[in-house]
Amino acid sequence: MQRNGRSQNQEHGEGGLATDDRPPALRRWGHFTAARPRLMIWAGVLLTVAGLVLAAGAMDRLVLSRFESPGSESVKTRAVLEKEFGEGTPSVLLMVTARQGTVDDAPVAAAARELEQELALRDGVADVASYWSRDGSPTLRGRDGKQALIIAGMGGTVTEARTELATISPEFTRDEELFTVRVGGGDEIFRQVAEQSRQDFLRAEMIVFPLVLLLLFAIYRRFAAAALTLGMGLFSVITTLALMHLVTYVTEVSTFAANLALVMGIGLGVDYSLFVINRFREELRLGRPVPEAVAYTVGSAGRTVTFSGLTVLVSLSCLLLFPFPFLRSFAYAGVGTVLTAVFAALVILPAALARLGHRVARKGPAGNSLTPGGWWHRTALRMMRHPLRYGVPALAVLLALAAPVLGLTFGTPDERVLPEGVSSRVVQQEIRDNFAAEEMDAVQVLRRGLPGTAANSAEIEATALALSRIPEVHQVDALTGSYADGGRIAEPGAAAERFGHEKDTWYSVVATHEGLNHDVDRLLSDIRKTAAGEGEGPDQVRIGGYPAELADFRAQLVDRLPLVLGLVLAVTFLVLFLMTGSLLLPAKATLLNALSLGVMFGALVWIFQEGNLSGLLGFTPTGTIEPSIPILMFCVAFGLSMDYEVLMLSRIKEEYDRTGDTLGAVATGLERSGPLITSAAVIMTASFATYASSGVVFLKMLGLGMVAVILIDATLIRAVLVPVLMRLAGRANWWAPKPLRAVHRRWGLSETEPAATETAEAAGATVR
Repeated sequence: MQRNGRSQNQEHGEGGLATDDRPPALRRWGHFTAARPRLMIWAGVLLTVAGLVLAAGAMDRLVLSRFESPGSESVKTRAVLEKEFGEGTPSVLLMVTARQGTVDDAPVAAAARELEQELALRDGVADVASYWSRDGSPTLRGRDGKQALIIAGMGGTVTEARTELATISPEFTRDEELFTVRVGGGDEIFRQVAEQSRQDFLRAEMIVFPLVLLLLFAIYRRFAAAALTLGMGLFSVITTLALMHLVTYVTEVSTFAANLALVMGIGLGVDYSLFVINRFREELRLGRPVPEAVAYTVGSAGRTVTFSGLTVLVSLSCLLLFPFPFLRSFAYAGVGTVLTAVFAALVILPAALARLGHRVARKGPAGNSLTPGGWWHRTALRMMRHPLRYGVPALAVLLALAAPVLGLTFGTPDERVLPEGVSSRVVQQEIRDNFAAEEMDAVQVLRRGLPGTAANSAEIEATALALSRIPEVHQVDALTGSYADGGRIAEPGAAAERFGHEKDTWYSVVATHEGLNHDVDRLLSDIRKTAAGEGEGPDQVRIGGYPAELADFRAQLVDRLPLVLGLVLAVTFLVLFLMTGSLLLPAKATLLNALSLGVMFGALVWIFQEGNLSGLLGFTPTGTIEPSIPILMFCVAFGLSMDYEVLMLSRIKEEYDRTGDTLGAVATGLERSGPLITSAAVIMTASFATYASSGVVFLKMLGLGMVAVILIDATLIRAVLVPVLMRLAGRANWWAPKPLRAVHRRWGLSETEPAATETAEAAGATVR
């Protein structure tokens, strides 16, 4: 027999068991925390203090990463060149600019050689070469003759190299009598990127916390509730950084992961606290005593928080499938954030609510004030009365905003990720303008099984000549000399000896700027085919150098992408099925999330690839997008979208289980969850928006892209398309084949009493 809403609410506790059986586990946990609030609060304080101690040293333990794929051909090639030839991949350069005359003038050349020797003696510098020690190589000399380069490779790990560079760079930035010296190169660029991101992290901390506190006070109108919610976010950030510190003793964790830990910790900590406190307020307004209100809150809202945390955790955990420390670091930060935010919401927050009691309640008399009729309720009913009138325009807007994604082009990052005026970017721009090619980006071609001896000079020269005929190749250096446009341009000098070994030889292929800026994959393929010749095995020619390392990184990233996307979709679909018992609702959630993600990627292409608003936002477009950041954003945005989906569906399903009325359940569920989702979206948007002003394009993309997806998700998706699609689906919303219904009854992750669900099923999905 079906009970009325009020009696069922009292007996089942808004979705909890309360028959002759024991109460649900989460409600029992709520009773436990409400009975021991001081114990739980002190446990939280001790964890926070311990977290602060560990978090204080976390930033010093985080490391930097290069864009390389462990185990790839380019990385293996680099290892062979270092072992057999003592030749590393140059990553730092000094640009020498003569004040008068040219770099060939005897005084300038002599002083530059002394500078080269000084650099070679510095700790951390593995090998050094220059225009003057490379027999006057044209690729190391500017077109006007006033500039020339000293190039160096750094030893040790990338973190050790860039740490040493922090000392070397200012010391070798000089204004001498004969010339000026400026520092550039890949390691210097990304050292300054890391330095800028660290500054952005500290600036974001100073902005986010007071801003979020003000927004929370505007939402709650109670300082105690606002401070408590922000405290849960702070707890998540602090303990996540502490966990990341511990992870660094097992594996590498990137410094950029701290930026994600800050915004995700605040965002999820606030999201979950908003939901729990709002539910606690509802229970108080129903007239429950504080301890009982805490227990029922944990039993219902705690279940939703657990589901939400699980979906976000699944999305971010999939980053572990990429074999790159850089992306895996974001998985560590994301998983840590979810675990600590859920812990705060289910352990510390209920105890604090038990202590604060009515000091966090809404102002006004107690009683059942949950009668439908608010703005969200009316809006949902309006959308469902005219689903096509509202749904089609909303869908058209979303598709139009997502349309630019069709032109998405992946590329490689360069110095333009930094703001104009930063020293390393200025150096790289001068190389683009004044040098015919860039020696630092030479492609290293290793020829296995061909000894670098005079006996093989004819074959070595023939290959070098063939390589120099490739249109995008500016110069080829080999054991037998230097070549360009199918002819020898320089006889072999002392610098050519580096290409010889008793087992193998190698070539330095310097491409033109145009060759590196366009289809690098095709260029590398042409170099490989030309170097291999006819009848030679695929293992005899290996490609290395910075362009090859970037290409291998991008290729392996894209290769793993379908697996990651498929796993994210499959696991979140399964979680939502276990929550709802429906096949259509998880499919609808996936479709809507895909729409919001399409808008996010469309915004990335329109702004960062095509360059719209670049002047206003202060960055230089490159015409491509580096792929790892959008992949990270997909996992974060998908998880957050599912977070909102779970918060909303939990209230809709709870009402449907109580009444069996789909339309009423949608309207009531949106009224209960809509304001929370909007508030959470505003706060999450404010958190991510702090990075929109970052000097690093990567963080700017993360900030603006997440702002776009959160705003779209909390407005057009939740307010319009959710009720429209629920109305159009009708009874099918809750449908699943009989075997799957049995699976859900047996394994479903639910705190709802079976009788309630059976009542809803018996009543059918009423559609008014």
